[in-house]
Amino acid sequence: MVIERNPGGWLTARRLRAHATIFALCLWSIYVWNLATPGLRDRNGNLKGTDFLHLYTLGSLAVAHRGADLYNMNAQAALAVELVPEAAGVRYLPLYPPQVSLFFGPLARFSYGWALLLWWGCSTAVYGVCCYCLWRACLNLRDYGRLVFLLAIAYPAFFHLIAWGQTSALALGCFTLGFFLLRARYEFAVGLVLGCLIFKPQLALAAAVVFAAVGAWRILAGAALSAAAQLGAGILYYGMSPLQQWIHALRSVSAVLPLFEPRLYQTHCLRTFWAMLIPWEHISLALYILSAVAVFALTIACWRRASVPLAAKYSLLLLATVLVAPHLTVYDLVILAPAFLLLGDWLAGQPSTSSARGLGTLLYLVYALSLLGPFARWTHVQLSVIAMTASVYVIWRMSRQTDPVPE
Repeated sequence: MVIERNPGGWLTARRLRAHATIFALCLWSIYVWNLATPGLRDRNGNLKGTDFLHLYTLGSLAVAHRGADLYNMNAQAALAVELVPEAAGVRYLPLYPPQVSLFFGPLARFSYGWALLLWWGCSTAVYGVCCYCLWRACLNLRDYGRLVFLLAIAYPAFFHLIAWGQTSALALGCFTLGFFLLRARYEFAVGLVLGCLIFKPQLALAAAVVFAAVGAWRILAGAALSAAAQLGAGILYYGMSPLQQWIHALRSVSAVLPLFEPRLYQTHCLRTFWAMLIPWEHISLALYILSAVAVFALTIACWRRASVPLAAKYSLLLLATVLVAPHLTVYDLVILAPAFLLLGDWLAGQPSTSSARGLGTLLYLVYALSLLGPFARWTHVQLSVIAMTASVYVIWRMSRQTDPVPE
């Protein structure tokens, strides 16, 4: 996030520190109080770790070699109650590819409570390492280490990542490592890393389109190889049947969207933005496609401009990833952490123009507006999506004024 250096700017380090402190204290103190109950149910009656139960169940299926049940919702619900009696009544729509269950197999050998603690620790470690490495790469932010640390802790998407027990830290790790490899010009390795996003294929859509449009074929080849290797691991362990069932589940997902997205207000992408705003499905879908095409056009135009620094290009790619994803829940916003740091560093080296100040304000809104997501239940307007779309436009407009710089 950009920090204004001039006294007249409102995004000063002092103000950001105050806001981050408020966010962190409010979010984490309430969450700790909510968890401070005996047993595995919190004060709201929800299972602690929420979505981690699904991952834990998938891992248990892998340990038992029950590939036939990887896409059987009823069988998984019954197994979840056997493993965690407090999970009675909790059901998940199985849409992860088969190899994800292998990844969580080792955690499934622990009790649910210990496995959840280990997963929380792993997610926090991945998030922390990514933020630290990116901060170290941002020369203009070196003097703001404590502020960056505080903003990282207070980031609402990180809070949701932990509260939901989700897998988005792995996606953040892929995008972060991809940036450093791309900066070092190891394009095939970039593809190998980004191909790991096959476990959340909606997050790979933007990268696939943008890199194809700019002719980055080595990246695409590496991604295809990496994705195939992961799916191949599932085939070697379970056979072909689970992979076929996964493909069928993806094809049929539109018929079960209410189960997949029970809280539409917690999603933050263009598809659900229009779905909440426009009650007619065909019209909202058409608007999603048109707006996604516009975001792709601006992103590709920026990537084709050699004068734009990689930090701006990659941040734009991350924003496009979130916006055009067919499904994106609040915890997935954690992948924008590199964009805040990279754009903040880029803007800190720019003249203090109205565009730079405007982008700084938009980044602040993107950072914070996910907290207001629940209000979309009544307003039917997801403000975070508007802020991200505006950020894409401003970055594109600023890129047209960028002088040639060495990558």
